[in-house]
Amino acid sequence: MKFTKKQIDRYSRQIILKKIGVVGQKKLLKSNVLIVGAGGLGSPIAIYLAAIGIGKIGIIDKDSVEISNLSRQIIFSTNDLKKNKSSVAINKLREINPDIKLHSFNKKLTIKNINQIAKNFDLIVDGSDNFRTRFLINDYCLKNKKTLISGAISKFDGHVYTFNFSKKNSPCLRCFVSNEPTNLDIDNCEYEGVLGPLGGIIGSIQANEVAKEILGIGDTLCGHILIIDTLKLTFRKVKLNKRSDCYCNGKK
Repeated sequence: MKFTKKQIDRYSRQIILKKIGVVGQKKLLKSNVLIVGAGGLGSPIAIYLAAIGIGKIGIIDKDSVEISNLSRQIIFSTNDLKKNKSSVAINKLREINPDIKLHSFNKKLTIKNINQIAKNFDLIVDGSDNFRTRFLINDYCLKNKKTLISGAISKFDGHVYTFNFSKKNSPCLRCFVSNEPTNLDIDNCEYEGVLGPLGGIIGSIQANEVAKEILGIGDTLCGHILIIDTLKLTFRKVKLNKRSDCYCNGKK
């Protein structure tokens, strides 16, 4: 794989980093990532992954842009109201980086279609807004030994998790959320509210974790939860152990 002059110019600030270089940038360009949800988390995730040169990006989201989205879903504008989120997002990413492959999935992610959609992606980024989808992604990635970068936001707080299921000792989302919520479809942002910039903070960290996992640099977040309180402006990395009675240990 040879870089064009335009690619060298585009990625020059990353290529000069010793931990990335030409070899690392090639890894990014050969990688493929599926983003689930084009909302408050998916927007900054998608923008940064396209910008850094992830070679193939897929976005799945069945919803249309609503005016209540615009305070935090920064990939959309007022002109995009009532348009499909995944299609609009892909068009915006194409303007940012026309050299990468982009795929839009205008549908709801379900147990029936997740394999067909996700099988061609090595890494999944969860920017969904309900536990039904989060558990579905978690269980699929666990079964297929894919890496999952998951995030969650509500009010002024956010969480980031990395689950690398190619590692036997990786915990899963169910290790943290042992008791399923009563309503798996509840959208915390809709019912509890959320400060707009929080999506940017958590989504940007998720994008950073994606790059680290692909490049194999830095300390992995796997086995930990990053908890962020934006009111106190505190960042806590808490150990998350694999539970012996969890789904990821073969328990039902």
